[in-house]
Amino acid sequence: QKGDEIRTLKDDGISKDDLKPHVAELLELKAQLDPSSVAPKKKKQQQQQPKKKKQNQQQNQKPTNDDAESDYITPRAENYSRWYNDIIRVCDLADDSPVRGCMVIKPWGMSLWDSIKNDLDARIKEHGAENAYFPLLIPKSFLEKEAEHVDGFAKECAVVTHHRLTADPSGEQGLIADPEAELEDPLIIRPTSETMIWHMFKKWIVSHRDLPLKMNQWANVMRWEMRTRPFLRTSEFLWQEGHTAHATYEGALEDAKDMLTQYADMCEKLLAIPVVKGAKSPSERFAGAEETFTIEALMQNGWALQSGTSHFLGQSFGKAFDVTFQDKDGKQQDVWGTSWGVSTRLLGALIMTHSDDAGLVLPPRVAPVQVVVVPIPPKKNDEEGKVALNDALDNLVADLKSKGLKVKVDDRDYVRNGAKYFEWERKGVPLRIELGPRDVKGGVCVFKYRVGSEGKETVNLDEVGTKAAEGLDNLQEYLLDSAKERLAGNINMMATYEQMRDALEADEASEYDGPGLYLVPWKCDAENEDKIKEECKATIRCYPTDVNEAGMWEGKKCFYSGEDATHMALFGRAF
Repeated sequence: QKGDEIRTLKDDGISKDDLKPHVAELLELKAQLDPSSVAPKKKKQQQQQPKKKKQNQQQNQKPTNDDAESDYITPRAENYSRWYNDIIRVCDLADDSPVRGCMVIKPWGMSLWDSIKNDLDARIKEHGAENAYFPLLIPKSFLEKEAEHVDGFAKECAVVTHHRLTADPSGEQGLIADPEAELEDPLIIRPTSETMIWHMFKKWIVSHRDLPLKMNQWANVMRWEMRTRPFLRTSEFLWQEGHTAHATYEGALEDAKDMLTQYADMCEKLLAIPVVKGAKSPSERFAGAEETFTIEALMQNGWALQSGTSHFLGQSFGKAFDVTFQDKDGKQQDVWGTSWGVSTRLLGALIMTHSDDAGLVLPPRVAPVQVVVVPIPPKKNDEEGKVALNDALDNLVADLKSKGLKVKVDDRDYVRNGAKYFEWERKGVPLRIELGPRDVKGGVCVFKYRVGSEGKETVNLDEVGTKAAEGLDNLQEYLLDSAKERLAGNINMMATYEQMRDALEADEASEYDGPGLYLVPWKCDAENEDKIKEECKATIRCYPTDVNEAGMWEGKKCFYSGEDATHMALFGRAF
């Protein structure tokens, strides 16, 4: 059984560090049953093979997924989870860190987050919020003030109990926490900042003139995770968290909904990811919220990914932290609140929405490099050819930049052109332009798009900027249309519960092109929701806004209980 569990964890893409305790446990069990099974094996003497034959065998051998240096990408149809992890490794997005559950985001991955951050930061400021920064450490007593909030995060909290280390007097353990430096009120490494920010709101809010108050911070948070996936679920991750205070119920609710609309618009226009907007069921709401709104995206394997949330907090945090204001009539009133955020999880959504077996595929608007230019140098003694190529290259780059495009010239003389093409294709650069001596003489260059068009295209040098801008706009639209088509085609309408259960109970993250999502009539019932989760691992992703506002559930029976439906619910497996 333990061996089966380890194989499942591997298929799910667990990191090596997280897998080690499970392997150690398996070896210990084997040792108890059969000590000889874990004894070191004697090396067999092997007849030395001819060197050339050995090299051929190595070249034909498929690299193993455990080989951190391998540039092999597992096909999606073979194992979707491994494909995802391979993309992250091979495309230089992130790496394992020595800290369990945490990752190192490499420059190419960080530049993608920067693109998202820049776009979203402008939207947040347009929304009326200002950037600020709040402490990483939160007193435990703050979390205890809001009962639902502490219940929701208690199991994920990392706790600082001492403020100093000291040498172990016995010399056995090296450094230890100094027993004399224990904190009276332990500090929590922030899992989210509602408690800290509402503590500060009490100081800053006095009158109705101080409202609405809207704050945003770009920060890292810590939520202890046992099973991790890069970008999708890590103990530490980057995000933005917005927190607002309002004088009225209507103002707070409108703020929460408006920000969700901004998230959805950003996903479509920047990332070319269509989403389903909706409300979470009561059991799936954020801890302490009266209403949680979400955007759900569909990945290529048919699973959903929660890609952003916005919470209407009601007056719970205002009351917990005694935040009141004097209204226009001079009366003290409780404040209404919201919080909203997206994280580096969006990078996981970006990978799994567009990428293919050849590597990363990036929508042009989010790509750190939109156009890579690969100059093909003339022969060594052709000085005139070199001058002509450099002049043409300078003009070409200037033309591209004049259209606002992000351009990279790859003129590394120690890398073959074929290797350059391979590298930039894997990293998802939307457009490659090749320019050689023959092209310069003919007044042309060669375009090759990452996806969306077959083969290469010859373009006149005096049209490069215009053609590239048009082509990248078309590619952006192509990726969005493809993702919209996939989303529409993978929402199963009006299925019976038995049909959904049979399709989803054996559906795993490693399976490619799974059954998808199920839009069904539903009577809100937390107990039945739990039963469905136990039976086939499906959860309510949301009550989609459009079909519920249209009253599509009216006159229908719940697909599970047979009682009158209260909502249309979107069910599915999710990361």
